[in-house]
Amino acid sequence: MKEQHSIPTGKVERASKFVSTGLKIGGNYVKHYTKKILDPERDNSELHADNAEDIYATLSNLKGSALKVAQMLSMDKGMLPQAYVDKFSLAQYSAPPLSSPLVINTFMKTLGKTPQAMYDSFELQATNAASIGQVHKATKDGKKLAVKIQYPGVANSVSSDLKLVKPFAIRLVGLKEVEMDKYFDEIETKLLEETDYELEVRRSIELTTQCAHIPNLAFPVYYPEWSSSRIITMDWLEGLHLKEFLQTNPSKEIRNQIGQALWDFYDYQIHQLRKVHADPHPGNFLMRENGTLAIFDFGCIKEIPNGFYENYFALTDRSIYNDEKRVKEIYTELEMIHAEDSEKDVIFFSDLFKQMIDMLTLPFTQETFDFSNETYFNDIYAYMDYVSNLKEVKNSKVARGSRHSLYVNRTYFGLYSILSQLKAEVKTKREFSC
Repeated sequence: MKEQHSIPTGKVERASKFVSTGLKIGGNYVKHYTKKILDPERDNSELHADNAEDIYATLSNLKGSALKVAQMLSMDKGMLPQAYVDKFSLAQYSAPPLSSPLVINTFMKTLGKTPQAMYDSFELQATNAASIGQVHKATKDGKKLAVKIQYPGVANSVSSDLKLVKPFAIRLVGLKEVEMDKYFDEIETKLLEETDYELEVRRSIELTTQCAHIPNLAFPVYYPEWSSSRIITMDWLEGLHLKEFLQTNPSKEIRNQIGQALWDFYDYQIHQLRKVHADPHPGNFLMRENGTLAIFDFGCIKEIPNGFYENYFALTDRSIYNDEKRVKEIYTELEMIHAEDSEKDVIFFSDLFKQMIDMLTLPFTQETFDFSNETYFNDIYAYMDYVSNLKEVKNSKVARGSRHSLYVNRTYFGLYSILSQLKAEVKTKREFSC
């Protein structure tokens, strides 16, 4: 893959990249509608492909928060046209890597040594490159190591990048700015945490220790003494990313075992720890032929407030709907309905959310759930598409849903997506003891 020798770090320089991309997109629309005059039956597939190419080219050059938002959008199947999903998903582990001089410069600035002076061996060519950092292989004292290096300027450009990427996100997702503001505040908080590698090392050690008892999981050992605010050193983990793993045609038994380990990992964190690894994209997992799952990258951790937790998971119990007053209280607490809503709005949105919740929480109501059920997922995506096009939803003057739901929902969508691709059948009602 072609290396990147520089990253725009100044606000003006980064903003100019977005302006030029906006002009390209405008040109794509002109080209599309010109062709449509000659061919009225022409669909939007070429337009989406051209826009996705131009937007991703800019974001992958800038890296950081803007590229991370694209990665997040790519995980929500049904939210974007497929051309965007295909392009943006490259941000999970296939973004253009930094050149060797930039890598060495990061070591000198944060640790005062070159990587060659720190490790017994260090591969200057990155193995994986994602939105915020890239990974290199190294060895030290007989250990195989993975060294994650943060891109220059990422930490300092979080807030300004999100302001720049917001108009693109609003247009792509179809949300209003008032809806985006609340969620972008939550995204900004999480992204600032993700750029603090010293915080990530502490959280990684804490969470991997707490989850060490869960069967069929593997975690790296982290080395604070070889890490800094922009560099993390951890054990190198063997395994395949989801796409490559599935190409080996693993057995149903192995896919179920990995799926169960993944479900148990998230179930334990959410229900016992009330904090969760909230970045469940395929780039953060490695799968092995023996049915074990390696997990890393604990930069994005969502701490779940007790009040939100109690209300959110109360809705997984279908009997709660026998108490209309309690359900209305929960919907209000979760900001699904609001005090200023008319009675008509309350009835409409309560009905809408009940149907959505019934679909999304179906796995919680059964002892085991088969995530290979394509009908189930097709029904979910069809319903979400139906909801997004309702005039009542489009014309709503308030955002529906707590800011805390953003990363919790994202976690479950990511989990469901991986389990669906694994076609795994898992036990969804389990109890843990440490």
